[in-house]
Amino acid sequence: MGVDYYNILKVDKNATEDDLKKAYRKLAMKWHPDKNPTNKKEAEANFKQISEAYVVLSDPQRRIVYDQHGEQGLNDNRQPQENESSSGNNPRSAEDIFAEFFGSSPLNFGSSGPGRSQRFQSDGGGGGGFSGDFNFRKHSERPNTPKKPPHVETKLPCSLEELYSGSTRKMKISRTTFDACGREVKETEILSIGVKPGWKKGTKITFPDKGNQQLNQLPADLVFVIDEKPHEFFKRDGNDLIVNQKITLAEAIGGTSINLRTLDKRSLSVPVKNIVSPGYEHVVSNEGMPITKEPGHRGNLRIIFEVKFPKKLTPEQRAGLKRALRG
Repeated sequence: MGVDYYNILKVDKNATEDDLKKAYRKLAMKWHPDKNPTNKKEAEANFKQISEAYVVLSDPQRRIVYDQHGEQGLNDNRQPQENESSSGNNPRSAEDIFAEFFGSSPLNFGSSGPGRSQRFQSDGGGGGGFSGDFNFRKHSERPNTPKKPPHVETKLPCSLEELYSGSTRKMKISRTTFDACGREVKETEILSIGVKPGWKKGTKITFPDKGNQQLNQLPADLVFVIDEKPHEFFKRDGNDLIVNQKITLAEAIGGTSINLRTLDKRSLSVPVKNIVSPGYEHVVSNEGMPITKEPGHRGNLRIIFEVKFPKKLTPEQRAGLKRALRG
Protein backbone atom coordinates (compact mmCIF):
# COMPACT_ATOMS: atom_id res chain seq x y z
CA MET A 1 0.00 0.00 0.00
CA GLY A 2 3.01 2.32 0.37
CA VAL A 3 2.34 5.14 2.81
CA ASP A 4 -0.03 4.15 5.65
CA TYR A 5 -2.15 7.24 6.14
CA TYR A 6 -4.17 5.64 8.93
CA ASN A 7 -1.01 4.96 10.89
CA ILE A 8 0.28 8.48 10.26
CA LEU A 9 -2.88 9.94 11.85
CA LYS A 10 -2.95 7.17 14.48
CA VAL A 11 -6.56 6.22 13.71
CA ASP A 12 -8.14 2.92 12.69
CA LYS A 13 -9.76 2.21 9.31
CA ASN A 14 -13.25 2.87 10.72
CA ALA A 15 -12.34 6.38 11.82
CA THR A 16 -15.16 8.92 11.48
CA GLU A 17 -14.80 12.47 10.20
CA ASP A 18 -14.67 13.70 13.81
CA ASP A 19 -11.96 11.15 14.60
CA LEU A 20 -9.87 12.39 11.68
CA LYS A 21 -10.29 16.03 12.69
CA LYS A 22 -9.35 15.34 16.28
CA ALA A 23 -6.29 13.32 15.23
CA TYR A 24 -5.18 15.97 12.73
CA ARG A 25 -5.60 18.79 15.24
CA LYS A 26 -3.49 17.02 17.87
CA LEU A 27 -0.67 15.91 15.55
CA ALA A 28 -0.50 19.11 13.49
CA MET A 29 -0.14 21.16 16.66
CA LYS A 30 2.59 18.81 17.90
CA TRP A 31 4.62 18.76 14.65
CA HIS A 32 4.14 22.30 13.37
CA PRO A 33 7.67 23.35 12.30
CA ASP A 34 7.50 26.62 14.23
CA LYS A 35 6.99 24.64 17.41
CA ASN A 36 10.02 22.43 16.74
CA PRO A 37 12.95 24.79 16.04
CA THR A 38 15.55 22.26 17.16
CA ASN A 39 14.40 19.48 14.81
CA LYS A 40 12.78 21.51 12.04
CA LYS A 41 13.51 19.12 9.15
CA GLU A 42 11.88 16.17 10.91
CA ALA A 43 8.94 18.35 11.94
CA GLU A 44 8.43 19.62 8.37
CA ALA A 45 8.39 16.06 7.03
CA ASN A 46 5.94 14.87 9.68
CA PHE A 47 3.75 17.97 9.29
CA LYS A 48 3.57 17.38 5.52
CA GLN A 49 2.68 13.69 5.96
CA ILE A 50 -0.01 14.48 8.53
CA SER A 51 -1.57 17.00 6.14
CA GLU A 52 -1.41 14.57 3.20
CA ALA A 53 -3.03 11.86 5.28
CA TYR A 54 -5.84 14.15 6.38
CA VAL A 55 -6.54 15.39 2.83
CA VAL A 56 -6.84 11.82 1.54
CA LEU A 57 -8.86 10.29 4.36
CA SER A 58 -11.21 13.26 4.79
CA ASP A 59 -12.20 13.06 1.09
CA PRO A 60 -14.71 10.17 0.71
CA GLN A 61 -13.80 9.44 -2.93
CA ARG A 62 -10.06 9.52 -2.36
CA ARG A 63 -10.45 7.40 0.75
CA ILE A 64 -12.30 4.68 -1.19
CA VAL A 65 -9.60 4.61 -3.87
CA TYR A 66 -6.87 4.52 -1.23
CA ASP A 67 -8.55 1.73 0.73
CA GLN A 68 -8.87 -0.37 -2.42
CA HIS A 69 -5.66 0.40 -4.29
CA GLY A 70 -3.35 2.18 -1.89
CA GLU A 71 -1.19 5.21 -2.66
CA GLN A 72 -0.46 4.03 -6.23
CA GLY A 73 -4.18 3.93 -6.92
CA LEU A 74 -4.44 7.58 -5.90
CA ASN A 75 -1.58 8.49 -8.22
CA ASP A 76 -3.17 6.62 -11.15
CA ASN A 77 -6.61 8.16 -10.55
CA ARG A 78 -5.45 11.67 -9.84
CA GLN A 79 -7.19 14.19 -12.10
CA PRO A 80 -6.26 17.87 -12.47
CA GLN A 81 -8.51 20.15 -10.41
CA GLU A 82 -10.04 23.35 -11.69
CA ASN A 83 -8.07 25.45 -9.25
CA GLU A 84 -4.73 23.81 -10.00
CA SER A 85 -2.08 25.77 -11.78
CA SER A 86 -0.48 24.57 -15.02
CA SER A 87 2.33 23.07 -12.97
CA GLY A 88 -0.16 20.82 -11.20
CA ASN A 89 0.27 22.48 -7.78
CA ASN A 90 -2.84 22.79 -5.63
CA PRO A 91 -2.87 26.08 -3.66
CA ARG A 92 -4.47 24.26 -0.69
CA SER A 93 -1.19 23.62 1.09
CA ALA A 94 -0.49 22.05 4.46
CA GLU A 95 -0.45 25.54 5.98
CA ASP A 96 -3.87 26.29 4.46
CA ILE A 97 -5.27 23.16 6.05
CA PHE A 98 -3.70 24.13 9.35
CA ALA A 99 -5.28 27.58 9.06
CA GLU A 100 -8.73 26.05 8.50
CA PHE A 101 -8.48 24.39 11.88
CA PHE A 102 -6.78 27.07 13.94
CA GLY A 103 -8.09 30.24 12.36
CA SER A 104 -4.82 31.52 10.91
CA SER A 105 -1.51 30.37 9.51
CA PRO A 106 1.25 30.29 10.38
CA LEU A 107 1.17 30.25 14.18
CA ASN A 108 3.87 32.27 15.88
CA PHE A 109 5.30 29.86 18.45
CA GLY A 110 7.99 32.32 19.41
CA SER A 111 10.82 30.57 17.57
CA SER A 112 11.44 33.30 15.02
CA GLY A 113 11.13 36.51 16.99
CA PRO A 114 8.11 38.80 17.45
CA GLY A 115 5.68 39.27 14.63
CA ARG A 116 7.23 36.77 12.23
CA SER A 117 7.28 33.02 11.82
CA GLN A 118 9.70 31.19 9.53
CA ARG A 119 8.02 29.07 6.90
CA PHE A 120 9.39 26.35 4.68
CA GLN A 121 9.14 25.11 1.11
CA SER A 122 8.97 21.58 -0.21
CA ASP A 123 11.52 20.43 -2.70
CA GLY A 124 8.73 19.91 -5.21
CA GLY A 125 9.55 16.27 -5.78
CA GLY A 126 9.47 12.81 -4.19
CA GLY A 127 6.97 11.60 -1.63
CA GLY A 128 4.57 10.02 -4.14
CA GLY A 129 1.83 11.62 -6.22
CA PHE A 130 0.90 14.21 -3.62
CA SER A 131 3.96 16.42 -3.89
CA GLY A 132 1.91 18.64 -6.19
CA ASP A 133 -0.94 18.87 -3.70
CA PHE A 134 1.38 20.14 -0.99
CA ASN A 135 3.29 23.02 -2.43
CA PHE A 136 4.90 24.41 0.72
CA ARG A 137 5.56 28.11 0.29
CA LYS A 138 5.96 31.24 2.31
CA HIS A 139 2.80 32.71 3.80
CA SER A 140 2.52 36.23 5.11
CA GLU A 141 1.32 36.73 8.67
CA ARG A 142 -2.46 36.62 8.71
CA PRO A 143 -4.83 38.41 11.09
CA ASN A 144 -6.49 36.68 14.05
CA THR A 145 -3.52 34.45 14.83
CA PRO A 146 -4.49 32.32 17.85
CA LYS A 147 -2.87 33.81 20.92
CA LYS A 148 -1.00 32.05 23.68
CA PRO A 149 -2.49 33.12 27.03
CA PRO A 150 -0.28 33.66 30.10
CA HIS A 151 0.84 30.50 31.85
CA VAL A 152 -0.97 29.24 34.94
CA GLU A 153 1.08 28.69 38.11
CA THR A 154 0.25 26.14 40.80
CA LYS A 155 2.22 25.60 44.02
CA LEU A 156 3.69 22.16 44.61
CA PRO A 157 4.35 21.80 48.37
CA CYS A 158 7.27 19.43 49.07
CA SER A 159 8.68 18.19 52.35
CA LEU A 160 12.34 18.80 53.13
CA GLU A 161 12.84 15.02 52.88
CA GLU A 162 11.53 15.05 49.29
CA LEU A 163 13.81 17.92 48.36
CA TYR A 164 16.76 16.11 49.99
CA SER A 165 16.34 12.68 48.40
CA GLY A 166 14.16 13.50 45.37
CA SER A 167 10.76 12.02 44.62
CA THR A 168 8.18 11.43 41.90
CA ARG A 169 4.90 13.26 42.35
CA LYS A 170 1.70 12.38 40.52
CA MET A 171 -0.66 15.32 39.97
CA LYS A 172 -4.19 14.87 38.61
CA ILE A 173 -5.32 17.85 36.57
CA SER A 174 -8.66 18.77 35.03
CA ARG A 175 -8.82 21.20 32.16
CA THR A 176 -11.08 22.60 29.46
CA THR A 177 -10.14 22.33 25.77
CA PHE A 178 -11.94 22.55 22.41
CA ASP A 179 -12.11 19.86 19.75
CA ALA A 180 -11.69 20.39 16.00
CA CYS A 181 -15.36 21.35 15.68
CA GLY A 182 -15.15 24.01 18.39
CA ARG A 183 -16.96 21.95 21.02
CA GLU A 184 -15.87 22.34 24.64
CA VAL A 185 -14.23 19.23 26.07
CA LYS A 186 -13.42 18.44 29.70
CA GLU A 187 -10.22 16.45 30.14
CA THR A 188 -8.49 14.86 33.12
CA GLU A 189 -4.89 13.73 33.11
CA ILE A 190 -2.26 12.56 35.57
CA LEU A 191 1.07 14.37 35.24
CA SER A 192 4.31 12.91 36.57
CA ILE A 193 6.73 15.37 38.18
CA GLY A 194 10.26 14.23 38.96
CA VAL A 195 11.45 16.29 41.93
CA LYS A 196 15.25 16.35 41.80
CA PRO A 197 17.43 16.27 44.96
CA GLY A 198 18.42 19.78 45.99
CA TRP A 199 15.62 21.67 44.23
CA LYS A 200 14.86 24.93 46.00
CA LYS A 201 11.68 26.81 46.76
CA GLY A 202 10.62 28.69 43.62
CA THR A 203 11.91 26.08 41.14
CA LYS A 204 9.48 25.90 38.21
CA ILE A 205 8.41 22.86 36.17
CA THR A 206 6.55 23.69 32.95
CA PHE A 207 4.07 21.45 31.11
CA PRO A 208 3.41 23.07 27.72
CA ASP A 209 -0.25 23.32 26.63
CA LYS A 210 -1.60 21.54 29.74
CA GLY A 211 -3.63 24.50 31.01
CA ASN A 212 -7.16 25.54 30.12
CA GLN A 213 -7.99 26.70 26.60
CA GLN A 214 -10.29 29.50 25.50
CA LEU A 215 -12.09 29.38 22.16
CA ASN A 216 -9.83 30.51 19.29
CA GLN A 217 -6.81 30.54 21.59
CA LEU A 218 -3.95 28.16 22.20
CA PRO A 219 -3.95 26.20 25.48
CA ALA A 220 -2.09 27.86 28.33
CA ASP A 221 1.08 26.32 29.75
CA LEU A 222 0.79 24.81 33.22
CA VAL A 223 3.62 25.66 35.61
CA PHE A 224 4.23 23.98 38.97
CA VAL A 225 6.26 26.03 41.47
CA ILE A 226 8.14 24.18 44.21
CA ASP A 227 7.16 25.25 47.72
CA GLU A 228 8.95 24.03 50.85
CA LYS A 229 7.02 22.73 53.84
CA PRO A 230 8.37 23.67 57.30
CA HIS A 231 10.34 20.90 59.02
CA GLU A 232 10.12 19.96 62.68
CA PHE A 233 13.89 20.04 63.32
CA PHE A 234 15.80 21.30 60.30
CA LYS A 235 15.77 24.68 58.63
CA ARG A 236 17.18 25.27 55.17
CA ASP A 237 19.52 28.13 54.32
CA GLY A 238 20.48 27.87 50.66
CA ASN A 239 22.37 24.60 50.41
CA ASP A 240 22.96 24.41 54.17
CA LEU A 241 20.85 22.79 56.86
CA ILE A 242 20.53 24.37 60.30
CA VAL A 243 19.51 22.56 63.48
CA ASN A 244 19.26 23.99 66.98
CA GLN A 245 20.58 21.83 69.83
CA LYS A 246 20.25 22.27 73.58
CA ILE A 247 23.02 21.00 75.85
CA THR A 248 23.75 21.31 79.57
CA LEU A 249 26.43 23.54 81.02
CA ALA A 250 28.41 20.44 81.96
CA GLU A 251 28.27 19.21 78.34
CA ALA A 252 29.21 22.66 77.07
CA ILE A 253 32.32 22.67 79.22
CA GLY A 254 33.23 18.99 79.31
CA GLY A 255 32.43 18.02 75.74
CA THR A 256 29.61 15.94 74.32
CA SER A 257 28.38 14.03 71.31
CA ILE A 258 25.27 15.01 69.34
CA ASN A 259 23.16 12.24 67.78
CA LEU A 260 20.96 13.30 64.86
CA ARG A 261 18.59 11.58 62.44
CA THR A 262 19.32 12.87 58.93
CA LEU A 263 16.69 13.63 56.30
CA ASP A 264 17.51 10.36 54.55
CA LYS A 265 17.06 8.48 57.86
CA ARG A 266 20.73 7.89 58.70
CA SER A 267 21.99 8.06 62.28
CA LEU A 268 24.65 10.76 62.51
CA SER A 269 26.90 11.13 65.55
CA VAL A 270 28.73 14.45 65.84
CA PRO A 271 31.45 14.74 68.53
CA VAL A 272 31.82 18.23 70.03
CA LYS A 273 35.20 18.66 71.74
CA ASN A 274 35.44 22.44 71.89
CA ILE A 275 34.01 24.41 74.78
CA VAL A 276 30.56 25.57 73.70
CA SER A 277 29.43 29.10 74.47
CA PRO A 278 25.80 30.25 73.94
CA GLY A 279 25.18 30.69 70.21
CA TYR A 280 28.22 28.62 69.23
CA GLU A 281 27.92 27.10 65.75
CA HIS A 282 29.46 23.76 64.89
CA VAL A 283 29.80 23.01 61.15
CA VAL A 284 29.67 19.50 59.69
CA SER A 285 30.75 19.64 56.04
CA ASN A 286 28.89 17.81 53.26
CA GLU A 287 25.87 16.97 55.45
CA GLY A 288 23.60 19.71 54.10
CA MET A 289 21.26 19.71 51.10
CA PRO A 290 22.35 18.17 47.77
CA ILE A 291 23.61 20.74 45.25
CA THR A 292 21.59 20.12 42.07
CA LYS A 293 24.24 21.45 39.68
CA GLU A 294 27.06 19.60 41.46
CA PRO A 295 26.08 15.92 41.74
CA GLY A 296 27.71 14.21 44.72
CA HIS A 297 28.22 17.48 46.60
CA ARG A 298 26.19 18.84 49.51
CA GLY A 299 26.11 21.96 51.58
CA ASN A 300 26.98 22.01 55.28
CA LEU A 301 25.09 21.02 58.40
CA ARG A 302 25.25 23.85 60.94
CA ILE A 303 24.48 22.99 64.56
CA ILE A 304 23.65 26.05 66.68
CA PHE A 305 23.90 25.41 70.41
CA GLU A 306 21.81 26.68 73.26
CA VAL A 307 23.41 26.13 76.66
CA LYS A 308 21.01 25.32 79.50
CA PHE A 309 22.32 26.88 82.72
CA PRO A 310 21.26 25.31 86.01
CA LYS A 311 18.55 27.21 87.87
CA LYS A 312 19.86 26.29 91.32
CA LEU A 313 23.23 25.25 92.75
CA THR A 314 24.13 24.23 96.28
CA PRO A 315 26.85 26.20 98.06
CA GLU A 316 29.18 23.24 97.61
CA GLN A 317 28.51 23.11 93.86
CA ARG A 318 29.11 26.83 93.50
CA ALA A 319 32.37 26.57 95.40
CA GLY A 320 33.47 23.59 93.31
CA LEU A 321 32.73 25.37 90.04
CA LYS A 322 34.49 28.48 91.25
CA ARG A 323 37.61 26.52 92.07
CA ALA A 324 37.50 24.63 88.77
CA LEU A 325 37.02 27.70 86.62
CA ARG A 326 39.24 30.11 88.51
CA GLY A 327 42.29 29.47 86.41
